[in-house]
Amino acid sequence: MAPEIEIHASQWRLVEVGRVVLFTHGTYADRLATVIEIIDHKRVLVDGPSKKPNASVPRHSAALNNLILTPIVIPKLPRAAGRSAVAKKWEEAEVENKWDESAWAKRRAQREKRRDLSDFDRFKVLRLKKQARFEVRKAHAKVRQSAKASS
Repeated sequence: MAPEIEIHASQWRLVEVGRVVLFTHGTYADRLATVIEIIDHKRVLVDGPSKKPNASVPRHSAALNNLILTPIVIPKLPRAAGRSAVAKKWEEAEVENKWDESAWAKRRAQREKRRDLSDFDRFKVLRLKKQARFEVRKAHAKVRQSAKASS
């Protein structure tokens, strides 16, 4: 009898209908949309029916080199679905909540926050880090001292 063979799907993020993408360049930079139709190997039709102000993306064709594929997929989204159908599926899949809770989005928000700090804000962060480091060293010294006294 032949040994059993296990087949595993690849872990690549595939360009597929329903895949949520993040714009990296252009007018819609840092906005989410979903792939509605694959036009060719370089372009896709996207639509981003976000409820947030200044976050929606109108339906248009976008180059794949201006997009990043996210791990979020809207399941069973029909090809070339209409605007209302896409909006309904977007809400059902809770795309914006999933994105906001992802580590990727949190890192991007943290980076944006740090980028917007003024010189004085950066100075305050430096002082707070210095204070925290001092407290940690003081606690370690106390532990070392008690270990030294008990031995």
